[in-house]
Amino acid sequence: MKKAIVKTKVKSKEQLDERMKDMSLEFEPIVWQHDRVFLPRGYRPNMNLPRMIMRTEMKDVNKPAKYYLILKRHIADSGVDIVNQTLVKDYVEAVNIIHQLGFGKAIEVSRRRRILKIGEETVIYLDKVDKVPGYYMKIETILDDNDKVKEVMNDLKRTLKLFWQDDKKIIDDPYFDLL
Repeated sequence: MKKAIVKTKVKSKEQLDERMKDMSLEFEPIVWQHDRVFLPRGYRPNMNLPRMIMRTEMKDVNKPAKYYLILKRHIADSGVDIVNQTLVKDYVEAVNIIHQLGFGKAIEVSRRRRILKIGEETVIYLDKVDKVPGYYMKIETILDDNDKVKEVMNDLKRTLKLFWQDDKKIIDDPYFDLL
């Protein structure tokens, strides 16, 4: 599926919490996610190449973790991200398939994520990434074939402003590049 995504470092977690309270909005409980990011041979940033991610996700320590295989590809010219995700039953077998496709393991990223759904197709994430100072806010929405990417991106930037975040400091880099 195609997505439009904006991400920025949160200026002040306290101000964001205050703004959320003012708007009577509340994030869902924390989800712990651990990503093993696999990159194709010859990968360099801004080349529009796909990344494969094996994600472990825990919502409750009393329940088993879930595993997802995710393909992400950022198309720099259009600002669109291609994201496909599927639940995986056998983690080890999925990783073996990724290696057979020629992807090598690049880096591991862990985060605590809070989620706020603000529409049928739009989600806000508040991420605390291990080994990276501060918090990050990420807003993403699913695009359909009729959407004009520039207009959708402007809407997402306006949404950032509603939460007192700076739309001029959008971060395009994936979390693994911030480590």
